[in-house]
Amino acid sequence: MRRTPDAATGPVAVGDAPDAASDAEAARARARTRLAERAEAFLAEDELVTGLRERAVAEGVVPVAPATAAALTFLAASTRARAVVEIGTGLGLATVALLRGMPTDGLLTSIDPDGDRQARARAACVEAGFAANRVRMIKGTSRQVLPRLSDAGYDLVVVDGVTTEFPRDLEASLRLLRPGGVVVVDDVLWSGRVADPVRREAVAGALRETVRLVREDERLVPLLLPVAEGLLCAARR
Repeated sequence: MRRTPDAATGPVAVGDAPDAASDAEAARARARTRLAERAEAFLAEDELVTGLRERAVAEGVVPVAPATAAALTFLAASTRARAVVEIGTGLGLATVALLRGMPTDGLLTSIDPDGDRQARARAACVEAGFAANRVRMIKGTSRQVLPRLSDAGYDLVVVDGVTTEFPRDLEASLRLLRPGGVVVVDDVLWSGRVADPVRREAVAGALRETVRLVREDERLVPLLLPVAEGLLCAARR
């Protein structure tokens, strides 16, 4: 390594400081990864949820992360959410997670354009021990269904449907929330791994707009949690 003289300290290796900074940043990144892994492993998933996760992955359906599922159960329980809206049913993993936190008299409304997946999600809820009438499955897009739901009639709304629809879904969700209700948007820190560059930019733009809307809305108390790919939460004042 080339060295340059220094009157005060003698020879100094050129590039030592940048190397040290790079090593320190790498160490911090490894520490963050270890913390994230420990948080992810804090609660072990049961056999039913593990099976749902495996089936979803096999069919190309992106399930919520284990830590996200745990957060949804916690939020449903802490808000005592009796009326919940879920945008994006998938195969029912998040649906089960929400029901596990809701009071026994709670009703979950799940919206998805895929009726077959909704039927399988309902079966998963029954398998998890919930009565079939605890879940109201509505087939359709968020644009079609959300305008039909009652103003200020819900305690918790989970937005996890089509990413490019997040800003629109957020605005509609705020109309649905009662005072003190909470909206949750999943994957807002998603890295945008989409092959099509046009699609990638559309997704990134929608996520940026969603975060901006929540941060700047004075009606909301916002919180961004570094859970999985980012969980954006906001309580309506």
